[in-house]
Amino acid sequence: MRIENLRREERGDRLRIAATLTWEERHEPPQEIYFETIKEFGEGLWPNPHAFLMGCIMPAMHYGEQRLSIDGEISPEVRLGLMAATRWILHWFYGPDNHSPVIEARIRPNGLSPIRPERAGMFFSGGVDSFGTLRFNRLNFPFEHPWAVKDGLLVFGLETDEEEKFDHVVRSMREVARETGLTLIPVYTNVRHLNDDWMFWERASHDAIFSAIAHALSRRLTTVSISSTYDIPHIRPQGTHPLLDINYSSADVLVRHDGILLSRLDKTELIADWDVALQNLRVCNNSDLYHSDMLNCGRCHKCVRTMLGLLALGVLQKSRAFPPDVLSAELIESVIDIHPTTVCFYAELTAPLKEKGHQDFAHVLEKKIAAYELRRENQRLRSVVRETVHSKVKRFDHTYLHGNLKRFVSQRRIRSASR
Repeated sequence: MRIENLRREERGDRLRIAATLTWEERHEPPQEIYFETIKEFGEGLWPNPHAFLMGCIMPAMHYGEQRLSIDGEISPEVRLGLMAATRWILHWFYGPDNHSPVIEARIRPNGLSPIRPERAGMFFSGGVDSFGTLRFNRLNFPFEHPWAVKDGLLVFGLETDEEEKFDHVVRSMREVARETGLTLIPVYTNVRHLNDDWMFWERASHDAIFSAIAHALSRRLTTVSISSTYDIPHIRPQGTHPLLDINYSSADVLVRHDGILLSRLDKTELIADWDVALQNLRVCNNSDLYHSDMLNCGRCHKCVRTMLGLLALGVLQKSRAFPPDVLSAELIESVIDIHPTTVCFYAELTAPLKEKGHQDFAHVLEKKIAAYELRRENQRLRSVVRETVHSKVKRFDHTYLHGNLKRFVSQRRIRSASR
């Protein structure tokens, strides 16, 4: 992969930094990749090679590019950090037969020039995690502190990839920005679409793209926070992780993985008495809402999960962010799906729901969690049986058949593959 022709240009009411990407292993035509924002924030945007490098490193690795060559100077800590980040992803998800691309670039001997005043930002979607990060930051850092968040980055192409819908999201967050002292910055990029697969985003590219956006704005930002999905007991290998985030830092921008001390219910409790959050929580991407004043549909799994958390804390009735009186045992039964990435969110809700008198809702969750745990135990047992049978057959073949069974199976596979 080659990244060339880094440039800055005006596009109507926006400023854009762009580069030309050329695949070397894939049979795809060259394409333009870009980051842009409205002119109000254009001074912070510059064609930083780190932004394009971070945005492209995971797709280059995924598609087997032998190298990632960029026409620009990069800092040595960025090169080493990306090597570590790709190794983590390879170790977790790809296996030993895959490799990360060799990064080819001129080395920059110093940090970003000119030196900027310290300014912290965060990625702000309006959900529980991002509101939790903002609330925690406001409670722990005086506004004059370098890590006190001043900017909230709202990203087109991640929240939604339709302009009208994205404008609705931006408008819905403006009241929050005014009341919290947050400057809301809309950012537009197409690097997410180098690989549209949701699993790839979840497993590999999440933090890489966020960090790329932060470095695109590195003439404005010196620190950026990415909200954690999980707390320490439940952290799992994925594309946003404390072991990854620090590797996307540079002398220009420190990337922080924020909120790992708090579970999802802890974050909900943190904002439960913060009226601006309670009235403006936005967890839903239901497209039917974008021509209405409602922020959330109240019927998707994200809405139901969030409403259950608010109900468990006794504040759901105080929030205007969700339709009233829609939560029911039947709705929970129909939309909630328990799997490894969500079980911790629901398990912590059952006890407080019972304490608030919602035994019927807690019972539905307990039943679903028990069914999930039974499925997982059955899967584990099947895996143990397969491994045991395989081990015994292998030992029998070696002892009594002198390896003839293994050779027979190998020959059958070769003949099948050659047909």
